[in-house]
Amino acid sequence: MAVLSFCGSFAPPAAAQEAKGATAGADATIRGAKPAPDRTTRRVVIRFLTDSDFPPFNFYDEDGALVGFNIDLARAICLELNTSCDIKSRAWDDLLPGLKSGDADAVIAAHKITVAALDEVDFSDRYFHTPARFAGRKGGEDVEVSPSGLYGKRIAVARGTAHEAYLKSFFRDSPLVVFENADLAREAVAADKADYVFDDGISLAFWINGTLSRQCCEMKGGPFLEPRFFGDGLAIALPKGDPELKALINEALRKVRTSGRFEELVQRYFPVRIY
Repeated sequence: MAVLSFCGSFAPPAAAQEAKGATAGADATIRGAKPAPDRTTRRVVIRFLTDSDFPPFNFYDEDGALVGFNIDLARAICLELNTSCDIKSRAWDDLLPGLKSGDADAVIAAHKITVAALDEVDFSDRYFHTPARFAGRKGGEDVEVSPSGLYGKRIAVARGTAHEAYLKSFFRDSPLVVFENADLAREAVAADKADYVFDDGISLAFWINGTLSRQCCEMKGGPFLEPRFFGDGLAIALPKGDPELKALINEALRKVRTSGRFEELVQRYFPVRIY
C-alpha cells in the first residue's frame, strides 16, 4: 500500500555523530587517555522479527519465501547501515515478548504506536501512516470531499470503528449507512446503495484493485490522517534502554526515504496510491 505524509523527528546524521566521536577521541589521546570505544562498530548484524500473515507488509509467497514491504524495508535499513540482516517470522503475539527477551534487536511488523505498546517497548520514528479514505463510484459528479461537499450524501461505514466515530464528529450532515463490517460497507457502494464508503485507505486500495469491487470505484478526495482517530502510524519496535540502536535505525530510515528507495517500495507493494 504512500503518498503519504511521513512524520517524525530524526536523530542527527550519523556522519555528524562520528565526527563528534572522532574529535572527542583526539582530545582524549592528547591528554594521554584512551578514547571511548565506538559501540556502533559492533553492529555487524541486526536481528529483525516479523510475522507472516499481513500482506502486503509481511507474508509468504507461493515459493514459501518471506516477502513484503516490511521485509524489503528491513533489508534497505541494513544496507544503509552496512550490516547483515537476520529476519525471522513468529506469531504476532510472540513478537514483542521476543524483543523484550533479547531474541531480536527490532520488530518490523506494522506495529502501531500506542500508549499500551510504549509501556513495553520503544519505537523508531514512524515510517508509514494508515490514512482513512473515501471511495465512490467512478465518474459521477465532481464534488469536494469535505463535510460541506458531501452534504446529504449517503456514506457507508463499518460499525464501531474509528471511521464511524470520525464521520459522526465531522460529517454530521451526511446520512450514515452503518454496516457490521467493512466488506459490507464497500459492497454497498458497489451496489449503489450508498454514495461513498469511508474506510482504511490500505484496505480500500486493494479492494478497488481486486475482483470484489468489480472495478466499480475509485478513491475520492485526499487522505485523512488525524492521529486522534487513526493513530500515530506504524513504526519499528525497539528495546527500551538502547538509544544508540534507535538513533541508527532512525538515521537509516531517513536515508532510505531521501534516496528514493522508500517510494520505490511503496509503488511496488501498493497497487493504488493511498495518499
